[in-house]
Amino acid sequence: MAEMRTLEKPMNILVTGANGQLGNEMRIVSRDTGDSYFFTDVRESQGVRTVMLDITDIDAVRLFVKENGIGAIVNCAAYTNVDAAESDYASAERLNADAPANLALAMSEAGGILIHISTDYVFGKEQCNVPCSEDKTGTPSGVYGLTKLHGEQRIIDSGCNYVIIRTAWLYSEFGKNFCRTILDLSARKSSLNVVFDQVGTPTYALDLANAIIKILDTLESAENPGAFSGIYNFSNEGVCSWYDFAMMTARFSGHNSCDIHPCHSSEYPSPVVRPSYSVLDKTRIKEVFGVTVPYWTDSLKLCLSRIEKKSSDNLNL
Repeated sequence: MAEMRTLEKPMNILVTGANGQLGNEMRIVSRDTGDSYFFTDVRESQGVRTVMLDITDIDAVRLFVKENGIGAIVNCAAYTNVDAAESDYASAERLNADAPANLALAMSEAGGILIHISTDYVFGKEQCNVPCSEDKTGTPSGVYGLTKLHGEQRIIDSGCNYVIIRTAWLYSEFGKNFCRTILDLSARKSSLNVVFDQVGTPTYALDLANAIIKILDTLESAENPGAFSGIYNFSNEGVCSWYDFAMMTARFSGHNSCDIHPCHSSEYPSPVVRPSYSVLDKTRIKEVFGVTVPYWTDSLKLCLSRIEKKSSDNLNL
């Protein structure tokens, strides 16, 4: 591992992909910390301050880290269009593998730590029926998962101090995601078909953001933060299919006039085969960092209430 300076509060923390789902939740939860956050992206977002930074440019990353005394990076940026990645390997590899390698190099040189968000899509080719541990060999079935696995490997090989967090089925009140799509469709349509043969666990981005803050707090107070380097899993507790996720979203929202029917994945052909079972074992992150993991339906209710409140606030403007 790279030699690491002792982390002390307040620390300067860089968040990449700050205008995505997780980045926006990081903006919220970071307000109650004593650290200084720099929120970067390659695009502006209305209503929030964003510093422009292209993390595929190693010179730009190095300069930003040096000029701002960055002690930790939380990498929320990724190429996440699973289907499009099948015909755009170069772009997916650049953002999912080359960019994390740049961030890892910058943190290695600065003696800082990289928290990198990965995915359950690093699994999928081999069938399983037990929760995936961090030690399970990655066998991605498509370009997205393969490039994310490459990103993990390049971070590990860099020698920097790192925490890689694999997550799954991310949703929030921000951006485009399954929860918001079902919320919209179940309000407008009389029936929907949703696959029931893909099983995993939803992850409310706010819960993941809180876990990241907990991890940062632990690292800042640790005598040897580098000793925590490794891969960890985080999703909400419980198990469900996309059909179950859709059913609960509609039910909790009161959209009872929409009939939601289970269907097979084969009824919706895709360029890539998605993992049929990717439940993540969260034992390690709970034991090492003391992270509390909410049950998925409790978090879904919270997210839906925040969406409703935001909608109500907009109507009252």
